[in-house]
Amino acid sequence: MARKDIFNILLCILLSACGNKAGDGQRQGDVGDTIPMKYAEHLTMVRYADRVEVTLKDPWHEGRVMRTYEHRKPLSRCVVFNTAHASLLQMLGAADVIKGVADLKYMNLPEIHRRVGKDITDCGDSMTPDIEKIVEMKADAVWLSPFENSGGYGRLETLGIPLIECADYMETSALGRAEWMKFYGLLVGKEREADSLFAVVESRYLKLKRQAQKSKVHRSVLTERLTGGTWYVPGGRSSMGRLLQDAGGCYPWAKDNHSGSLPLSFETVIDRAGDADVWVFNYIGTRPPDYRLLEAEYHGYAQLKAFRTRQVYYVNSLQVPYFEEVSFRPDWLLADYVKLCCQDSIMSSKLRYLTRVKEQ
Repeated sequence: MARKDIFNILLCILLSACGNKAGDGQRQGDVGDTIPMKYAEHLTMVRYADRVEVTLKDPWHEGRVMRTYEHRKPLSRCVVFNTAHASLLQMLGAADVIKGVADLKYMNLPEIHRRVGKDITDCGDSMTPDIEKIVEMKADAVWLSPFENSGGYGRLETLGIPLIECADYMETSALGRAEWMKFYGLLVGKEREADSLFAVVESRYLKLKRQAQKSKVHRSVLTERLTGGTWYVPGGRSSMGRLLQDAGGCYPWAKDNHSGSLPLSFETVIDRAGDADVWVFNYIGTRPPDYRLLEAEYHGYAQLKAFRTRQVYYVNSLQVPYFEEVSFRPDWLLADYVKLCCQDSIMSSKLRYLTRVKEQ
């Protein structure tokens, strides 16, 4: 497609990205109303008579703006790189705007797989997407996750197609991350649906948090496991770290100030969290893990109190839609952790995502 044709398309697109420049809302006499955000720290939206201006703050550099957008009409042809955002669009009743996906093999979404080859294009790997297919399908936006020091998006940035930088995962609270659904709902004409869904999530999350605070039992929790010799645990100010605390759990890194993951040695983990009551980790495989398998993976696991007392749980994302749901339904994940951390909970013992490791 010629560059001239691309810019002709841009004249008609439904969202215009403004890069890091100030939006038109700063014109003299042009006054807008800020859309209230209760938890999200890196997102600001201002409504004007003819548009909504959205500012994404740079989560890695305080005081900097990562990108601004000027939204006028709903998007209709999106390429979505992340399974969580594809799942959210389904929750909002906007799955029809998904016309392309990347990393399809990581999407535990049967409806998306059914539509691929019909009205959804498989655009390949998110790190090296098929640019020709994205141009061919006349996408009006590409939804992707930004990373610190990533070096940009290569040829994607030369197409003139707006890039929706989905930095929700950098929020420091589960509700802050979930609140980004208001932005995503706005983009696809599902603003009311997003507001309604968030109200449900917030209400249920806060109710579970209050219940956990009243519990007389607060068990300590260790998460994740060794990966290539390094144990990555959630920082104390990450959305996961704070969710564990909201669940009434005693989190060993609760006082840590990092919002991302902490790369630690096994020795550091065993020193700080070796006596944790519960151990939870992500696991992908067709065969359920057992204690013999875990010890064969790394003999040091047997030193963990949770291993010895058989209080080990796992999430198998091949079997449950964990990565599809928890970003925007943290209330569902919180319910699981409240049941683990507060044994006097009166709720049902059934867990949505977590499975207890069994003996062989």
